[in-house]
Amino acid sequence: MPSFDVVSEVDKHELTNAVDQANRELSTRFDFKGTKASFELEGYDVTQVAESAFQLKQMLDILRGRLSARNIDVRCMDVADPLENLGGARQKVTIKQGIEQATAKKLVAAIKASKMKVESQINGDKLRITGKKRDDLQAVMALLRKTDVDLPLQFENFRD
Repeated sequence: MPSFDVVSEVDKHELTNAVDQANRELSTRFDFKGTKASFELEGYDVTQVAESAFQLKQMLDILRGRLSARNIDVRCMDVADPLENLGGARQKVTIKQGIEQATAKKLVAAIKASKMKVESQINGDKLRITGKKRDDLQAVMALLRKTDVDLPLQFENFRD
């Protein structure tokens, strides 16, 4: 039976490249000359360090631009509130990996509501869709692209 997996993943290599490019852009921008502004990447967490909250907002725009240039969907970003003190300001941006349980249930409910002849099951942070016809699976892909989910969805492991 044909099947495919629905995942939400970010390529670690592309993320590293995007953060490096954002740091390079910071070093060349006139409004950041002489400041201690930088992006730091640990795992899938990007920490922005600047002297003020205003600069953090500008840095977030730079990061979004660099992520989209590297084909990383910015909907996967979870931006925390900025922390300000006398020494400067910090902000943590988490790059979400995988489909959360609540979001997966929402996707399964949307598939069931469409009354298509497919089965869907949640496997950890993935969603497996199985059907008898390839056309049904492609219709489910189109349906999932239209759903209003705050995550970028990728379809992989398509088996016939």
